[in-house]
Amino acid sequence: MKLALNIFLFVLFTYSGKSFSLTDYKIKQICKKEKKETICIKNLLEKRSYLQKGNKIEIPVIPFKGS
Repeated sequence: MKLALNIFLFVLFTYSGKSFSLTDYKIKQICKKEKKETICIKNLLEKRSYLQKGNKIEIPVIPFKGS
């Protein structure tokens, strides 16, 4: 789930010159499946505020382990 979220955020923010933030509804939908929903929401809201201020965020990349 975290990998899919990271890929989604990476594509979303590198697609154009403008960065489009996630809405509150989308953040809640993404975090609904997480164990610690409140922590997930808090982290995504914090990252969104950093982006709106023009700061960079760190997106971890998890290597794919093939069979």
